[in-house]
Amino acid sequence: MRYLVTGGAGFVGSNIVLRLEKDRHDVTVIDDMSSGTFKNLVNFRGDFHCMDISATDLADLFHNRPPFDAIIHEASITDTTVSDQRSMITRNVDGFRNVLSYAARYSCRVVYASSAAVYGNNSSPQHEEQSPHPLNVYGFSKMIMDNMARKSCRELSRPVIGLRYFNVFGPGEAHKGKFASMIYQLYLQMREGKNPRVFKWGEQGRDHVYIKDVVEANILALSAENSGVVNIGTGVETSFNDIIETLNRALKLQMTADYFDNPYDFYQNHTRASIDGARSLLGYIPRFSVSEGIMDYVQYLEL
Repeated sequence: MRYLVTGGAGFVGSNIVLRLEKDRHDVTVIDDMSSGTFKNLVNFRGDFHCMDISATDLADLFHNRPPFDAIIHEASITDTTVSDQRSMITRNVDGFRNVLSYAARYSCRVVYASSAAVYGNNSSPQHEEQSPHPLNVYGFSKMIMDNMARKSCRELSRPVIGLRYFNVFGPGEAHKGKFASMIYQLYLQMREGKNPRVFKWGEQGRDHVYIKDVVEANILALSAENSGVVNIGTGVETSFNDIIETLNRALKLQMTADYFDNPYDFYQNHTRASIDGARSLLGYIPRFSVSEGIMDYVQYLEL
């Protein structure tokens, strides 16, 4: 099969690219390298285009090659603290618009990255029937993308599937620095002999999902029969205190948390995905619990 992966040098995108190549598919990547890194694709065998998807006519770019069977759209501004509304919406929404335009012209499947940020502080478990309530422009941009997808799935002959990622962690995120997962940041602090720092009092909960399960969700979406927007998480909320405890076990340490005030007024205090929709649409069942994912991740980091 022929696949285009946008944002293919980023955290999630690169893991998808390498899995598709492992499965012997023909993969093309687009990434403007604003938040990706070549280091995630050092073994990549396909074609690479360095450009901004929001300013790219895909039909014109690929006019001399056979159409793709599917586009996996991961490209976006992923820094949720960006306050430049124009930039966020232009990059995320217009980029998706270009993807849908190509899909309409060549009748190809679209799988795209949405986000749990659309829920804001909606009550847990968050489920797809809840009304969106984004707390920042990043969540708003993903909400608009979901709206576009729902409209497009009524007009396109092939499925359009949105995956609302919850808190993804795992190999390939190191280049994100302070925007990498809290699990990775806490690991670095503890590995350096520092007490792990979390907001008071570490009881905030997240649905942390391991990258290998997120990749599997994307693979399943490539063969799903119907369109839809579904949550991708574990269905379990884990506090930061519990994560620190698991990291202590994985690293054979006994460190205590350093608590400090939360400076953000748009912070999601509790997230837990209802994954019934993903189970029904995709056959998605996460293989890794949070603790199993952390153990696997730490083993990778300690190599």
